[in-house]
Amino acid sequence: MKIKNRNDYTRVQSAPYRHLEHVSNVSATCFHHLRRPRHIRRSLTSESAMTLVHAFMMSRIDYCNVVFTGAPKIITIKLQRVLNLAARVVSGTRKFDRSLRQLIHSELHWLDIPERVKYKLGVITCQCLYSSAPQYLAACCVPVLTTASRQHLRSAASYQLVIPSHRLTIYGRRAFSVVGPMFWNSLLRHLRDPSHTNAVFGRLLKTFLFSEY
Repeated sequence: MKIKNRNDYTRVQSAPYRHLEHVSNVSATCFHHLRRPRHIRRSLTSESAMTLVHAFMMSRIDYCNVVFTGAPKIITIKLQRVLNLAARVVSGTRKFDRSLRQLIHSELHWLDIPERVKYKLGVITCQCLYSSAPQYLAACCVPVLTTASRQHLRSAASYQLVIPSHRLTIYGRRAFSVVGPMFWNSLLRHLRDPSHTNAVFGRLLKTFLFSEY
């Protein structure tokens, strides 16, 4: 999903206390759409079931999910339950048939909700550095190498970003201008290599996130 304007990004972020309400609405909508293919799963091929799940569910749980960076588990667990049910629908399995963790990670190659949030955060940060993101987001990602007073630092040679000062303990650290550079700097050095295209970075980041399981 490509963010086209400021309203797409700030619609949920502008009111952090509404995160739980937003996630509850998204979860209810996804569960509603997942009940239908679940009843006709025997008549669908695996490819058809995957297409339905992506069409009705994935786009909703991934929409602007970067605003859930650092959100409490009470928020992400609701979306994780949707993802778990979707995995059951696609695979045609029941609740206690086999390990859900193995099904999601090894067979479907899906990331859990917290890692999906990290993936989106990393991809958007990468897009900011390659001028393929909106200017209001790109302005939040300043390479240390381009800052004259910091070019002599070791972080400049490792392609890190400047982390601006922030005061608020809870919401200040969750602003994209802070959490984006912080996450980027936490990645392995080879992931921050500027020679990577957006597509290559996305594949490497997904592999890295899977390796943490």
